Amino acid sequence: MFHSVRDELRGTLDEIVAAGLHKPERVIGTPQSATVGVTAGGNPGEVLNFCANNYLGLADHPEVVAAAHQALDRWGYGMASVRFICGTQEVHKELEARLSAFLGQEDTILYSSCFDANGGVFETLLGPDDAVISDALNHASIIDGIRLCKARRFRYANRDLADLERQLKEATEGGAGRKLIVTDGVFSMDGYVAPLREICDLADAYDAMVMVDDSHAVGFVGAGGRGTPELHGVMDRVDIITGTLGKALGGASGGYVAARAEIVALLRQRSRPYLFSNSLAPVIAAASLKVLDLLESAGDLRERLHANTALFRSRMTEEGFDVLPGDHAIAPVMIGDASRAARLAELLLERGVYVIGFSYPVVPQGQARIRVQLSAAHSTEDVHRAVDAFVAARAALNAEA
Repeated sequence: MFHSVRDELRGTLDEIVAAGLHKPERVIGTPQSATVGVTAGGNPGEVLNFCANNYLGLADHPEVVAAAHQALDRWGYGMASVRFICGTQEVHKELEARLSAFLGQEDTILYSSCFDANGGVFETLLGPDDAVISDALNHASIIDGIRLCKARRFRYANRDLADLERQLKEATEGGAGRKLIVTDGVFSMDGYVAPLREICDLADAYDAMVMVDDSHAVGFVGAGGRGTPELHGVMDRVDIITGTLGKALGGASGGYVAARAEIVALLRQRSRPYLFSNSLAPVIAAASLKVLDLLESAGDLRERLHANTALFRSRMTEEGFDVLPGDHAIAPVMIGDASRAARLAELLLERGVYVIGFSYPVVPQGQARIRVQLSAAHSTEDVHRAVDAFVAARAALNAEA
């Protein structure tokens, strides 16, 4: 049977390559940092890394690494079990309590990833008589999580409050019981921030709950790094926050849901990704506790990240690049054509800058881009070198045309 399927699959793969949508994987031979060593999938050598989610530069921080080493000796390598059987250690409960306090929520539940966290919320909380109202540009994990539940589905245009209110009215008039508005705190492909205060106002007006995936914000957005609810002054009005330990909070893996106590309690009893997935590795839980310690005095890291972001955005704009507006560390450089975006990324790698071209289906057709992500680990010189490399790579790309 597979022989006939093989030809079909090869044809699909050939089409992906021909359309310029192939996504090769580069291999690095060093820890994640502002500079990485590429060993395969590109020109080997040390290059500046401008496409990681390592916003605060903590992925190779010596104190985080030391905490991980100590945790291996204290807690072992893995739990070999799910939480409710024999997969819960003191370190898991401590991390949940620390995250709850940091995010201003009543309780927190850990998952193996934020993808699993988003996959476990909707089916548990919503039934066929309920409604979920989702931003059109929400992360794939939210979209897939919604597909798992039987609630009525409403979608509103990205950050469009008038459209959100229209969807809320329709859901209410249709007799929806529970209503849940869900949005990314920061939209990962654009760097745009959700208008949470206004969303919470509409939720109050239509008796809806609010859920925010704040994966690209927690740690560095807001005065204390507590994310978009802190930025907008609505920490007490957001009912559910999902997020990851795999970006600013150390960059390893793992996710969480921080929410009202009753929501978390029900997730522990019925959320399938939680009940049927192995516990988060204790070494990650312990290292994440150290990250939370560091965040208490991470003001200088957040300031450096903001300064790097402002410098990159201003210089790229001066050089005539189309950078989506904003002040987030995600700075999308718009190219349009997928093949040109992929080729520009290759030319940048040749000039010592590691970035990736994003194209369909990760972004809409015709909106290919290079998503640059700044880090507190970058120096001012690194940022200038990256912009200079963009200018040189663009000239080389245009010369090839």
